[in-house]
Amino acid sequence: MSLVEIMLILGALVLLTGVFYLIPVLGKYIEKLAKWLGAFQALIGVIAVIVAVWHFIDVEVDLDSMVLLIVGLILAVSIMSALPMVGKYINKLVKALGAFQVVIGIIALILAFI
Repeated sequence: MSLVEIMLILGALVLLTGVFYLIPVLGKYIEKLAKWLGAFQALIGVIAVIVAVWHFIDVEVDLDSMVLLIVGLILAVSIMSALPMVGKYINKLVKALGAFQVVIGIIALILAFI
């Protein structure tokens, strides 16, 4: 399992925090884990962006790394919006993608296990 896949799993868990309770048997336990990981949301997001960019440069541009970059931007919006010159554009992008947070989380989780 690569670092991109691990970060996809962590990011998907945080993005899907409010959805896991719907899973009959394991839902409440996964929900607890996701809520605990939510405390590290910005850190996971920044690391996800760094890993995605590193994967773009070092290996190749593939679907996993593109989705990881989107997940990282959504999770790290509080830090990324403070960047000079590009912060307000990142904030607008993340607000537009925020409506699809659950869908992006499901896609990230599927890509991590494929």
